[in-house]
Amino acid sequence: MATEMATKKAAAKGKDSAKPGKNGAKAGGAAKEKAGEPKRKLGLRGAAPWAARHAAKHAAEARARAAEPPLPGSARATIRTPVAAEDIKARIAELHNALQQIKGFRKNLSKGFFDVGLILKEIQAKKLYEAKGFGTFEAFLEREATELGKTQALRFVRMVGLFQKEGALELGMERVVMAMMSIEAGDGVPEARASGKIPPPPLSSSVLPLKPPGR
Repeated sequence: MATEMATKKAAAKGKDSAKPGKNGAKAGGAAKEKAGEPKRKLGLRGAAPWAARHAAKHAAEARARAAEPPLPGSARATIRTPVAAEDIKARIAELHNALQQIKGFRKNLSKGFFDVGLILKEIQAKKLYEAKGFGTFEAFLEREATELGKTQALRFVRMVGLFQKEGALELGMERVVMAMMSIEAGDGVPEARASGKIPPPPLSSSVLPLKPPGR
């Protein structure tokens, strides 16, 4: 009996050793992959290696096309930089510098008011305000000269044409501004009075004509 039991146990162990385990199956699969063709290598985020080369080639071709002058009438010709772009940039830069100078003179406006008028006069003469899309000088002052005020700015511009710098500084800003206000008030006088001529009396229905003598 003991001999038969030992024989059965030995046979059971032989069957267990003959069955392949999970680890053995995995090892066998890995061995088959190594023995066969290698797996395909993928690039960034699973892209194939040729995709990066393809994109680099297209980018180089696009740069080469952009460097060439566009054909007349082509779609690319319509989106090119305008011819006057450099001039517009220069005018905007000049306007910016002028506004910065005005900002500096405003720190001591009682002494720099005439210089402010000169700069504003130059902006008006050169029409630098058009570089920023303003249609008129007055519209430019309303937007850009908010601290100085449109009315005051226009007075300073007119002052430059009526006063000398030395005389204006000697009088002072307050007196010059008062003089400008008086001139503005006198602008409403009729031309006949401004030229020294006596205007005719106004006609009125209540005034009767003179009777001829002897009646």
